[in-house]
Amino acid sequence: MQVDQGVSGRSGGSLEYAQRTEPKTLNPAFAGDNPSREVIHRIMADLVHINRETQRTEPALAKSWSVSPDGLRYTLELRRGLRFSDGQPFDADDVVFSFQAYLDEKLNSPQRDLLVINGKPVQVRKVDSYRLVVAFPSPYAAAERVFDGLSMMPKHLLERAWKEGKLADAWGLRTPPAEIAGLGPFRVKAYVAGQRIELERNPYYWKIDKAGTHLPYLDTVTFRFAGTEDMQVMRFQAGESDILNRVGARNYAVLEKDRERRGYVLRDLGPGLEYSVLFFNLNEISEGTLPQVAAHQSFLRRVRFRQAVSQAIDRAAMVRLVYLGHAAALASPLPLGNKNWIDSRIAAPVFSVAKARETLAADRFSWAPDGSLKDPAGRPVEFSILASASNAERVQMAGLMQADLKQLGMQVHVVTLDTRSLLDRVQRTHDYEACILTLQEADADPTPDMGVWLSSGPNHLWHPEQKSPATPWEAEIDGLMRQQMVTPKYAARKQLFDRVQELLAANLPVVPLVSPDILVGAKAALGNFRPAVLDHYTLWNIEELYWRGPNPGVRQ
Repeated sequence: MQVDQGVSGRSGGSLEYAQRTEPKTLNPAFAGDNPSREVIHRIMADLVHINRETQRTEPALAKSWSVSPDGLRYTLELRRGLRFSDGQPFDADDVVFSFQAYLDEKLNSPQRDLLVINGKPVQVRKVDSYRLVVAFPSPYAAAERVFDGLSMMPKHLLERAWKEGKLADAWGLRTPPAEIAGLGPFRVKAYVAGQRIELERNPYYWKIDKAGTHLPYLDTVTFRFAGTEDMQVMRFQAGESDILNRVGARNYAVLEKDRERRGYVLRDLGPGLEYSVLFFNLNEISEGTLPQVAAHQSFLRRVRFRQAVSQAIDRAAMVRLVYLGHAAALASPLPLGNKNWIDSRIAAPVFSVAKARETLAADRFSWAPDGSLKDPAGRPVEFSILASASNAERVQMAGLMQADLKQLGMQVHVVTLDTRSLLDRVQRTHDYEACILTLQEADADPTPDMGVWLSSGPNHLWHPEQKSPATPWEAEIDGLMRQQMVTPKYAARKQLFDRVQELLAANLPVVPLVSPDILVGAKAALGNFRPAVLDHYTLWNIEELYWRGPNPGVRQ
């Protein structure tokens, strides 16, 4: 048994949670959507866990681990006597099976990318029933953190489906609860299509509190499908749900007016791992395919042009008008919630239209008598910014940038598209000039973002999947990112990643904008409510949550 470090609470009661949309699956090997992961991570467990408060790794199903001198092999010691929620024992065979499923190329699990390093898969070998060796093809500094994203699956329930090539069909929402088992604090009790998923406490859960009480404290947890954020907020206000996981600034302002009377607490946790950026199309575009984009690249490719754009953007206005003060301006393309990795030496851009005009003039830009900006070849500076029509904040920010850049004489158009069409232009056709997107880091460690910062990466926003680096600074970033991935010591890795941030700040392929605050809420009577800036913000310690007072969990 693992002793939990939270405040000792009292057992009993239920928790109601209003979920935005219905999950797609209860199968951890195929959970690519947030609603599915919200439920799955309450019924499953991982080998090593990232504490959402400290952002550090800590033991979970593996009670300890050691690393070979060359950094290639991790020997994991499993906790003994653990059982799945159906009472069947857990051991090394379940771990080996789970890795086999995640690594199966035919399944194409979202987690597979975590387990393939430089094109080579990790290898897992059973030593005995409670010891395993996980071998990486090359030293991998973030290896411990990889284990956090891998829920251990029961071999006795899923091996047959996997061998028959039917694992993708297993553990759907309509699967009988008795056929689903995990190692998390809860297990599935019932599913009502279009309405809710009910969980009940796992009687075999492996954590206890400091007083020796078996966790979790709660008897049941119900996920009710709300449909929209507005409906989530309405249910929370009405006392029909107990926790509000993430809410926008405008709804947060509405909730603030009534919190004392309705008996709930609200928390502004500050910036998390989400951040908005503006980036430009720096792909190799021929005049024959996209002539307008190719013509405008003559100024989009100029570093001083991008610097001037950054200097002319009023980020403070974005924070004030879009997020009502619940956000922070960014100095580099790294969210402020990533406290362990951000380079605090990079100065925040100073909003100055005058400075931006000086920067442009120094690069041979000029102004016509009517005030319109001309590039060094004498052509008007005109371009479009793409924004997702479904995201009101990004559309509003694009409009603010349009007004800011007009002060420089730039004619900027805002084009709103549905998300699928926008991503098609950015990732496939490259028919765009600039785009505003919101990025969400999966983890505080930089390694999961290799696909963004490597020039060959599929998510290298401004010029993805390059055959070879298009610029010397991108080549340097490639080397730095690959080196930090295999460097064992944090201090040395931090130095390497600081240099990456310096190069990005100097060349500005991505113009950092703002990082919104994590805004959450819960009923005041809910004990051990310790929200964090890493996802899941409010339910990450659900086994510790309890109701204060004489009648825990009585619906209000």
